[in-house]
Amino acid sequence: MIHHRTSEQNRIHKILQDANIKLTSVLSDIFGVSGRRILEAILNGEKIETDGLRKMVDWRTKASITDIASAINGRIRRHHRDMLRYHWEHMGYLEETIEELEKQIDQLLSPYRKEVELLDGIPGVNKAAAATFIAEMGVDMSVFKSAKHLASWAGVSPGNYESAGKKTSKTTQGNKALKTIAVECVLATSRQNNRIASHRKSITKRQGMKGRIASAHVLLTIAYNILKTGEPYHELRSNYLEEKQMNKELKMIEYLKKKGYTIPPSEQQTA
Repeated sequence: MIHHRTSEQNRIHKILQDANIKLTSVLSDIFGVSGRRILEAILNGEKIETDGLRKMVDWRTKASITDIASAINGRIRRHHRDMLRYHWEHMGYLEETIEELEKQIDQLLSPYRKEVELLDGIPGVNKAAAATFIAEMGVDMSVFKSAKHLASWAGVSPGNYESAGKKTSKTTQGNKALKTIAVECVLATSRQNNRIASHRKSITKRQGMKGRIASAHVLLTIAYNILKTGEPYHELRSNYLEEKQMNKELKMIEYLKKKGYTIPPSEQQTA
């Protein structure tokens, strides 16, 4: 439904451009309060004067009334209005349907308020995403042997295959809906400073787009542990990945020493 609404909004954008109405150049969101008032006036064939326009535009709008008036001074014709009205009414229908479905989802989630709040505390996850997690994997984590099993079931766990003496890594298919929402949540952390964002930045340097799947694995592991223990998400230090790598290198140095290898002091200091 949401994708269909976005498609209708894009079609309205294109019709406005064809009519040389450049609302997008003066309003950040033409489907906000000010934009909707102006669009409705255009649909109704109203002659928009400066005084009337001033009443339509929210006082927080950055663009001046003069600039907005210039932007809507296009060449709108009857077929433009007819197509605009069709897509506008369909968009309205979709919005009403989405609102009704959200109410129904909210009612269905009422027994799981605690779990929704716990998942909502994970970076990148909002209440809508939390609802999808619960719908797809439930709240009883005992059905999965471990977090790895959940990740494999979701399709974000790499499976190793060997053919003709060569090992290849391939991500399992899994639950498409759960995999998609997990990746979307990972992408939502792109400008944040947290464990998931740090992991994605670190691994993307080495694996590119595959880093999203690996980070989705981390996110689902966090979700699994939170639902299993009932404990809220706690952020680790921003440099935890560096510390983890350093500890790994120190353990390797100690292992090599026990095996009789001599490690140069410079290498030990680097670690």
